[in-house]
Amino acid sequence: MEVCYQLPVLPLDRPVPKHVLSRRGAISFSSSSSLFGAPDPRQLSQRRGAISYDSSDQTALYIRMLGACVVFKQPFARDVRVRSQVGFEPERRISHPYLCIDFRTLHTRLGYGSTSASTAPERRVHRLLSFQRYLHSSRLLRGIPQQIPLHILDEDYTGQAKCMLEKVGNWNFDIFLFDRLTNGNGLISLTFHLLNQYGLVELFQLDIVKLWRFLVMVQEDYHSDNPYHNAVHAADVTQAMYCYMREPMLAKSLTSCDIILGILAAATHDLDHPGVNQPFLIKTDHYLATLYRNTSVLENHHWKSAVGLLRETGLFSHLPAEDSLNMERELGSLILATDISRQNDYLSRFRRHLDQENLCLSNASHRHFILQMALKCADICNPCRPWELSKRWSEKVTEEFFEQGDIEKKHRLEVSPLFDREINTVGNIQIGFMTYVAEPLFAEWTRFSDTRLSQTMLGHMGLNKASWVGLQQEQTSVSKEAEPSSAAAADSEGAAAGAAAGAAARRDSTTATAAGGTSSKEIPQGSKES
Repeated sequence: MEVCYQLPVLPLDRPVPKHVLSRRGAISFSSSSSLFGAPDPRQLSQRRGAISYDSSDQTALYIRMLGACVVFKQPFARDVRVRSQVGFEPERRISHPYLCIDFRTLHTRLGYGSTSASTAPERRVHRLLSFQRYLHSSRLLRGIPQQIPLHILDEDYTGQAKCMLEKVGNWNFDIFLFDRLTNGNGLISLTFHLLNQYGLVELFQLDIVKLWRFLVMVQEDYHSDNPYHNAVHAADVTQAMYCYMREPMLAKSLTSCDIILGILAAATHDLDHPGVNQPFLIKTDHYLATLYRNTSVLENHHWKSAVGLLRETGLFSHLPAEDSLNMERELGSLILATDISRQNDYLSRFRRHLDQENLCLSNASHRHFILQMALKCADICNPCRPWELSKRWSEKVTEEFFEQGDIEKKHRLEVSPLFDREINTVGNIQIGFMTYVAEPLFAEWTRFSDTRLSQTMLGHMGLNKASWVGLQQEQTSVSKEAEPSSAAAADSEGAAAGAAAGAAARRDSTTATAAGGTSSKEIPQGSKES
C-alpha cells in the first residue's frame, strides 16, 4: 500500500501524545476520508489501521503501522511527502510473469503409444497445478520481493477512479478503464468501496487491516495471465452483482448478511482459476478432479480457496464460530451455483417457481436461491453489456478457449468442442452461447424482475447477437469472393504447367525420334497424361 499526501513539516523531536498512542489507528486524513467512504474523518479514529493525523495540531503526523517501512522526504521548506510501503510477504501468492517457467506443464504422467510399463512414456500429459500454491511452497522463490506492489495513489491519480465509483451502479460501467485507473487493483478498490457503501465494515465490525489483506490476497490469487478468468473478470461480476442487488425486488428484501455474501461470492467466484475447464482437468487426471470426484471441480476449488483466505486472514474470526461456519457454507452454495454444467437444473427450478408464483423473499432459503440466480446472471452477463465491452469480453473468453485447444492438440488429446481455433470463430461461438445459454437465463430473470435494467440487458443482447451475425455474414461473403480468384489463379497455374509439360514432351519426342526411339504417335498420349 502506498500513501502519498502533502503534509506539514514533521517535528521529529516532538513526543507522540497519549491520546494518539491509545488509538488502534486509522488513516484519518481529511483528504483521504472519501477513500473509506466516511463523511467525517473523526469517525475513523476508532478503526484499526495505520496512520493518525491530529487535525487539531497542524504540525504533527503520528504513524502507527505494523510491518511498515516509512520514508520521509522534505523537498520544500513547508512540505513533507510521506510514502508508506506495506506488504504481506509471507502470504504473497502472486505468480511472477518474468520467470521463464511454464507452470502449466508440471507433474506429467500418462503415455501414448506405449504398452510397456518399463519404458519411459513417449508423450506426457501435463497437470495444471495452482501457480500460486506452487510458488508459495517453492524454496527457490521464497524471499523474492513483490514485483508490482499494491498502490493507493494520491488524489491526482485516483480522482478519475473515484468519479467512476460514483457511477458504479450504471450498467455501462467500463471495468477495463477502472482497472487501469486503479493501477490494476480494480477488484480491491471496487469490493472495498461496495462494502463501505453498504456500511458493512462497521456493521460486521470488520478489522480494516484484515479486510484489506484479504482483498489483496484474493486479487493476487487470480491468474493475471489468463485472458478471461482473471481479477478483471471478478471485478466485472462484482459490479454486475451490485447492479442486481439494487433492483427493487432485491433491495427491499436482502439482509446485510445476504449483501456481504453476495459481494464476497462475486469477488471470489473464480478464485485461482487455472484457465482450463473441468473436462480438461478430468481427462488429464488432475489432482483437483480426483479430490472433488469430478463434480463441480473448479467451483469447489474456488470456494475452498476463498474459505482458506478467510481463515488465514481471520476476517470473520471475531464472529461466533457457528455464524462464521454458516457464512462459509452459504458462500460455497453461491459459488457452486456458477457451475455451467448445472445450468439447466437451476433454470428449471427458477422457471417452476415463477410459473407457480410461490417465490417469497421473506423466506431465507428463497432469498438465497435468488442470490444464486443473480450470481449466475452476473457471471455470464457479458453478452448483455454494450457492444464495445461485450465484444472485448467475447474475444478474451474465446482466446482462453483456443489456448486450451492448443494445449490439447500439443498433447494429442481430443480437442474440446468450440476450442479449435482452426474451425471456430468468435462470432459462431458467441451466437451459440447467446442462443442456448444466455437468452433462456435472462428471459427468466426478466420475468422475475421486469425493470429497466432487465430490458436494457435484453436489448443489448439482441443487438450484440445481430452484430455477430452481421460479422459472420461479412466473413462468409469475403471468403466466397476469395474462392473464385483462388480458382482462377489455380487454373492459370495449371495452364502454365500444362504448356510447360507439353513443350518438355515435344522436346523429349524429338530427341527420341532422332535416336530411333519412341515414334511421334506416342506424343499425344504423353501430352494427355501430363
